[in-house]
Order: sequence, then structure tokens, then C-alpha cells
Amino acid sequence: MDILLLIIAVIGAVAISAAATAFLLRARPDQGAPETNSHVMALAERLSQMTEAQAAQQAQLAQTLQAQERSLAKAVDDRLQLLTGRINETLEKTNKTQKTNLDELRERLVRIDTAQKNLSDLSSQVVGLQDILSNKQARGAFGEVQLQGLVEAVLPPDSYTFQATLADGKRADCLLDLPNPPGPIVIDAKFPLEAWRQLQAAGSDTEKKEAERALRRDVAIHVKAIAEKYIIPGETADAALMFLPSEAVYAELHTSFADVVDAANRAKVFIVSPTTLWALLNTMRAVMKDVRMKEAAGVIQIEVMKMLEDVDRLDKRVGHLEAHFALAEKDIREIRTSTVKITRRGDQIQDIQLGEGDVPAIENTLKGAGKGADKGPDDDNDRPRLRTVE
Repeated sequence: MDILLLIIAVIGAVAISAAATAFLLRARPDQGAPETNSHVMALAERLSQMTEAQAAQQAQLAQTLQAQERSLAKAVDDRLQLLTGRINETLEKTNKTQKTNLDELRERLVRIDTAQKNLSDLSSQVVGLQDILSNKQARGAFGEVQLQGLVEAVLPPDSYTFQATLADGKRADCLLDLPNPPGPIVIDAKFPLEAWRQLQAAGSDTEKKEAERALRRDVAIHVKAIAEKYIIPGETADAALMFLPSEAVYAELHTSFADVVDAANRAKVFIVSPTTLWALLNTMRAVMKDVRMKEAAGVIQIEVMKMLEDVDRLDKRVGHLEAHFALAEKDIREIRTSTVKITRRGDQIQDIQLGEGDVPAIENTLKGAGKGADKGPDDDNDRPRLRTVE
């Protein structure tokens, strides 16, 4: 706003100066009186002063404009730099955010691809499982594999045999080597899937009854075959297990076909599912562990008896060693007695002072000491008294 006012003032001054100049040029020298000439001269001088002042103001204004221009340029430059810095910072943050979002998006896409691949694999596995379950032989192999996995996960390797051949030539899916009683017990895998599917797909009462009859018939056939093949008196236990590798079929039997389950129990064929078989195998493992601990207890008892015999022999040998130590201690005491006597004689010899005519007395003294040599170190009263030679 200040710059605009200065520009307007300069323009006004220039206009006034131009108007005054034009007025002076239009004035004629012959028309005025001397006063007029003096006024003209004064006006010209005044105009000259105004021109000089105007020039000074213009110079000052130019300097002011230049200073303000530089200040404005500097302010604009600073403002531009600040704005550029903020824009760069904002762009950098935006780039980082976009990069992070892109990385997360890439990870999610990778996860989605992995999940899609897993779904594709699962779909193919489901299709393969349907193909397996639609074939009786493949379905039987599926049940045997599931049975093998459960048994191997629970029992020790030496307690079961797969595809075991019995005395009558029959081959069992799994034979558990349990102690008597109950003895070895057979597990056979059966999977009556067609009748169960027919029951699930039944739309009318007639179809449902037909499916129920088919399921009862199939289960009864399997129970009868297991009872005849795998319950052998004198070789196996008086019972066997029929493994159903489907919790759904097992639940349907116990829910809607209790008479079939009761008939199987009367035939000593117990129907188990993966869950119930797991619990039963854990119970069998506990029984085997208890039997083995009892067997080990007998072995431990025998070993303890042998150890006691070794301790008795060790006690006798320690007694012999103690007798040897006692004899050695006696010898050491006798040696100690002899050393004490020798030391005592040495002390007596040191106490003797030799003079003329004292040789017989010394001999008598030594003879007296020799007579008490066999006495112990405590017989101080029998020790001969040596005379002091003056």
C-alpha cells in the first residue's frame, strides 16, 4: 500500500511540473511588467527547486522502492523456500506412506495368493478324498491308514502288529499284544459309508427306512465277520474292536441305532471311533506300563538280593582288613616303645659327666639300665638313677 501511494505522489509531482513548464512556455516576455518578470523568475527558480526536490524524492523513492523490492524479493524467496520445504516434506511423507501401503498391499496379495493356493490344494484334496471314499477298497485303505496313525502315536512299537496273520490264516488290520487277561486283541477297520450317505440324502420316509435297513444290515455283516474271524479262543481275547474312521457315522449309530450297537456288544465286538479309540489306546498303554512295572519289580527284587549278598561279602572283607589294621597298630605301638627306650638311654648318656675313677660306676649304671630295658615306657619307678659325678 505504501508503494502505491509513493507511485501516485510521483505521478502527481511530475504532472504539476509539466503543467508549470507548459504555463511558463506559453507566457510572452513582452506582455508582462517587471513584476511579472520577477514573478516568472521566482516561479522558474521555484520550479527548479521543485524539480530538484522532485529528483531527490524520485531518487529516494527509487532507493526505497529498490530496498522494498529487495525485501519483498527476500520475503518471497524465504516464503518460497519454506513452502518448498513443506511441499518436499509432505511429498516425502506421502511417498513413505504410499510405499508402506504398497508393501502392506503386496504382503496381503502374497497372503491372498497363498490362501488361494491353499484353497486350491484343499479343493483338490477334498476331491481326492471324495474319490477315495467312493471306492470301497480305497476307503478300506483310508481306514487302515488312520488306524495305523492312531496306534503308532499312542502305543510303544513292541506292543502291536499291523496285518498280523492269525493261526487260522486270517489277516487282521492290527493286533494289540496285551497281557493276559485279556490277551491279544484285534482291531479291524470298517467304513459303511454308502448306507450312511443314503440315510443322509433320504428325502421321504420310504427312502429313510430303506437307508436305515441298509445301514443295519451292513453293520451287522461287519460285526458278524469280525466275531467269526478275529475272536479265537486260546489265541486272542474274547472280544474284538471294529474301528469306524468317521465320527459322524459313529455318532449316528449311537444316536439312532442303539439296538445295532447293543447287538455288537453282545457279540463281543465293540465299535470305536477315532476319539474313543484314542482314549482306549491310552488306557491300554497304562495297563501295559503297570504290567511291565510289576515284571520289572521282580527283576529289581532279584538284583537287590544279589546286592545284599555283595554287601555281606564286603562286610567280611572289611572285617579282615580291620584285623590287619589292628595287627599293624600293635606293631606300631611296639616300635614306638622301642624308640622311646632308645631315646631315654640317649638322654641318660648325655647326663653322665666323666671323671677319674668313675668308670666302674658308669658300667654299673648302664647294667642297671639294661636290666629294665624290657619294661614299658611308663615304668619310671624301675628306671635306674644315675649318679652325678662331681
